[in-house]
Amino acid sequence: MAVLSASAAWAGTVETGSFGTTRDGAAVHVFTLTNSHGMRAQVLDYGGVICDVEAPGRGGRMTNVILCQKDLAGIEATGPMSALTGRYANRIGHGFTLDGKHYDLQANPAGVTLHGGRPGYSTRVLETKATFKTATTAGVTLKLVSPDGDQGFPGALTLEVTYTLTDNNDFRIDYRATTDKPTVLNLTNHTYYNMAGSGSVENQVMTVMADQVTPTDAFQVPTGEFTPVAGTAFDFRTPKPIGRDLRSSEPQMLIGRGYDHNYVLKKSRPGALELAATLTDPASGRTLELSTTEPGVQVYSANNLNGAAVNALGLTMRATDALALETQHFPDSPNKASFPSTVLRPGETFTSTTLMHFTVK
Repeated sequence: MAVLSASAAWAGTVETGSFGTTRDGAAVHVFTLTNSHGMRAQVLDYGGVICDVEAPGRGGRMTNVILCQKDLAGIEATGPMSALTGRYANRIGHGFTLDGKHYDLQANPAGVTLHGGRPGYSTRVLETKATFKTATTAGVTLKLVSPDGDQGFPGALTLEVTYTLTDNNDFRIDYRATTDKPTVLNLTNHTYYNMAGSGSVENQVMTVMADQVTPTDAFQVPTGEFTPVAGTAFDFRTPKPIGRDLRSSEPQMLIGRGYDHNYVLKKSRPGALELAATLTDPASGRTLELSTTEPGVQVYSANNLNGAAVNALGLTMRATDALALETQHFPDSPNKASFPSTVLRPGETFTSTTLMHFTVK
């Protein structure tokens, strides 16, 4: 595992350090990326966890805007946050049929598979393929080989995930995957954001570039319909505080116990890297501009955080302490002909990009 020297031509660095040892005895590493503006990002080879992105606010004050547990013991005890999610991010109902063959997946009593099942990609120690630095970037590429039958999915999947910090204050995730048998694939990083660094996100202001959501049944599996956001609690077409309609009694809000829905992004063409959402902390001006090549984004108001997990500041994390924006293909796409396809076949290469640009308003 080659790590580039911090004394290279520009002010950015790539450094590798120890982050402890798993309960199974595997060594875990943390990769620290910095740019010439003092921005820092940290990524673990355990689950591809993003445990730190320090973004500037007014006056240049840097704050970590990503929620993650304070140490590896906490991550293993309560489950990784802000981690790589697959083989199929989000939900599939009652398995799926591909090329005439049905595949049963690990599921809850309602028949719903969440994030691919166990062991999730978020709990695996990934191989470090490379660290790198150019005139304007610093990054790390991690690799995972998911065997045929893993989590019940067909095909041996070879996945590479590259995390890059740029001198433009961009933090970028690039996914690349191939398979040796037809399979379905939906990847994301379940990143939890808080643009103030701590406290409730209810006063933070969000915009989502979507006119529609995909409503769900009582078990949070999409029905296959597309519902306009206009006139509903889901309308973020213009900037709105997250908490304004968070306690709405609309049926879909009751099902999710808040926001936990897939937004159908407006795209100029499929696969275009375009703005999906913005999130701003009014007090500091710290702003995220999130772009993706994916057709959807899951907006999740951290409804299940219940105080069990402790963040890097030593504070317990509770509902609304973060907002997850999970760039993705749609949940249950293998069972919904009207949704964009998630099928990946031999000879094809899956690619996806999520870009976080940090600025100050």
